[in-house]
Amino acid sequence: MRILIVDDNPTNVIIIREILKKEDYRNFITASSAKEMLELLGIRSHNETGRTRMSDVDLILLDMMMPEMDGIEACRVVQQYEHLKDIPIIMVTAVGDSKKLAEALDAGAVDYVTKPINKVELMARIRLALRLKQEKDWHKERDQRLQDELKLAALVQNAVLSLPLEEEAFEVHAIYQPSSELAGDLYAWYALGDGRYGVILLDMMGHGISSSLFCMFLASVLKDTVTTYVEPEKVIQELNRRFNQLYIEKQLVQYYFTAIYLVVDTRLKRIDYVNAGHPPALLFEGAGTKPVLLESNCHPVGLFDRIEIQPQTMNYEDEGHLVLYTDGLLELVEGEQEQQLDFMIQHLTGEHKWQEENMRAAFFNKKAIKERDDDKCMVWISLMKGTDKG
Repeated sequence: MRILIVDDNPTNVIIIREILKKEDYRNFITASSAKEMLELLGIRSHNETGRTRMSDVDLILLDMMMPEMDGIEACRVVQQYEHLKDIPIIMVTAVGDSKKLAEALDAGAVDYVTKPINKVELMARIRLALRLKQEKDWHKERDQRLQDELKLAALVQNAVLSLPLEEEAFEVHAIYQPSSELAGDLYAWYALGDGRYGVILLDMMGHGISSSLFCMFLASVLKDTVTTYVEPEKVIQELNRRFNQLYIEKQLVQYYFTAIYLVVDTRLKRIDYVNAGHPPALLFEGAGTKPVLLESNCHPVGLFDRIEIQPQTMNYEDEGHLVLYTDGLLELVEGEQEQQLDFMIQHLTGEHKWQEENMRAAFFNKKAIKERDDDKCMVWISLMKGTDKG
């Protein structure tokens, strides 16, 4: 526990030092001016800071009236530095002016004592300030641990996402931008054999820790579910069953997720899909600029024990690309869904091959019309001619 005493009057310094010694506070340093104090704290000038020399200072007893720079101005300077602003500063003053005392508190001081110094009062205020600092330090350390754990959890969450897949007749890529450290979007794809591929994109209600935990659960069962059931309606029904098995006592919020799952057969040039309350996927084929919409055909997953599904099928003849996305992209544009879809189509028409830089510029590096408050995800599937294997 280190205390920094700042006073241009040596007698005042001696008095405070003796009081501290008698109370077993022996770890202290002194400065005879505000400038010397700032130098001890590593501040070379008002607008510049170097490596802090006294980063372990726990409290500052600062004289209010000093030549060159008074205690109030020095306090304001200290408050400009993030790594110093939490050091409690107690003003020591002979001034009884309430306006001056209020100014000192507004400048960042946590308390004050008046001269002549009363030993009991000084020690009471020091103990209170140190206790408050210890509590604040504890909260800061806890928050830092939490942030570190969230970053680790985000790395784990990101690790379960599928890597880009590039085959002769089929390619799939994705861009994912969570709104916070943890998010509620999840995508995955699997080669099912015989030129077939299963692709899923889901969006959990909300975002943050709770939604990310649900997503991690779904990630743990996805591969087994997709490879076992394969067909879109069976996969979504199984996910609905598994999700509803998560019994959470006294659950105040009904969690659910929207999803679009499709099976692309590159040999038959067929797409079977289920859209469970998700924004419509867009299929661009050939040189066409008007896409086919893979619209919702059942309610979101997890709302009810059973989910009735009518799977949809469509065929494609030419090369094309299919874009799946979460509603965070639609929300880049204010207005009705028709206007939002027009915006999407305008930026997705053209080349069937994946162009990541263009997509990032259009949807992810762009300043949204309103503050980004939702996760954003895009999955791009390129449907190529490939080799006819008869």
